[in-house]
Amino acid sequence: MIDLYTWPTPNGHKIHIMLEETGLPYRVHAVDIGAGDQFKPEFLAISPNNKIPAMVDSDGPDGKPISLFESGAMLVYLAAKTGKFLPADLREKWSALQWLMFQMGSIGPMLGQAHHFLIYAPEKIAYAINRYGKEANRLYGVMDKRLTESKFIACGAYTIADMAIFPWLRSYQNQGVEMDQYPNVKRWFGGIDARPAVQRALQVLADRRRAGPRTPQEMEVLFGAKQYEKR
Repeated sequence: MIDLYTWPTPNGHKIHIMLEETGLPYRVHAVDIGAGDQFKPEFLAISPNNKIPAMVDSDGPDGKPISLFESGAMLVYLAAKTGKFLPADLREKWSALQWLMFQMGSIGPMLGQAHHFLIYAPEKIAYAINRYGKEANRLYGVMDKRLTESKFIACGAYTIADMAIFPWLRSYQNQGVEMDQYPNVKRWFGGIDARPAVQRALQVLADRRRAGPRTPQEMEVLFGAKQYEKR
């Protein structure tokens, strides 16, 4: 059994999707990042960087429990555990891993910054909005070109690279992106979104996410001094 510590964010959804696609049994433990659950000692014990998601697999590689943090590592682990969604062909495998790293190193950080400065930053800083908006659009262009060559991001098959990228594109409007400008990304996105396992994954903790603007208390927890306290 896998115990998953998560919240309905792009990084959380990556693992929700993988677990739903593989059919592995799992239990969900909500980590409300707006309330500061990510700073609790019991969560830090398995996720020292205080980020979701994290997980504990009671049946690790040696038959003993293993805990993991960092969503990219978790995807690779689950692919190895199940033999699914990471190709056996070595060229395709390395393609999937490099596009997974593309998500971890570029899609997540840069789209996250675009979203932050457009939506959450208390000051509308034109330089930051322009910089990260342009970078977001550049990255969509990279993916659009790639998807002229391949049905899926890494190769002809659906892999953990697709699962990693897809959730980050669900808020394209908040990243300063017009999806219609990237027809290949739009086609790919629609195909992933239509998968039954993906739809189930997007419902994980969906009822816990509050609609509307964040409260001042949540903003302090997520972006204020609380984030930088020594632990």
